[in-house]
Amino acid sequence: MAKTQVLSLKGEKVKDLTLKDSVWNIEVNEPVMHDAIVLAQASLRQGTASTKTRSEVSGGGRKPYKQKGTGNARQGSTRSPQWPGGGIVFGPKPRKYDKKQNRKERRLALKSALTSKFQDKELVIVENLNLVDNKTKTFNEMLKNLKVDGKALVVYADENENLFLASRNNNKVAVVAFNEINVLDLVAANYLLIDESSVKKIEEVLN
Repeated sequence: MAKTQVLSLKGEKVKDLTLKDSVWNIEVNEPVMHDAIVLAQASLRQGTASTKTRSEVSGGGRKPYKQKGTGNARQGSTRSPQWPGGGIVFGPKPRKYDKKQNRKERRLALKSALTSKFQDKELVIVENLNLVDNKTKTFNEMLKNLKVDGKALVVYADENENLFLASRNNNKVAVVAFNEINVLDLVAANYLLIDESSVKKIEEVLN
């Protein structure tokens, strides 16, 4: 069984915690993780880009000039693609970028991402995330005490308004509930900061 330590908000060791190998210490499956990341990024795309073809732009009903005798190339409409203001050839149209991944693959990808954080020593578990107030200074001091630098994903189990408010001014930190954790956020973060309660709930869901 994998073991790690639980810290206080001051960075002091509180106790040791045994993690379930089936969640935190599996063989990392990078292809499945990649598919999960592509799926997550695709879901963020709106797919609303749209251009008009020559049949959709306004104007161009009249032949711009006679067929012969002008010395110019023959033209039938000012809305042909080669004309300024003409239609667009093969331009984007509204579409969906949705991708699919079955449930077993999604669970495997998430467990692989969690395992990577544990094995790379980027997992920081705290007893709780109950800040004394909602000041940004308090939140940043907590990160400093826990030696969490760079981008961090903070995961909580219970409603925590102080944590949410105190972290809003730190653009390097993302705060999510344990049931909103995803592979894209995990891979993008340098550290996973999570409370003990969230660890147990994640293990219940993924085990």
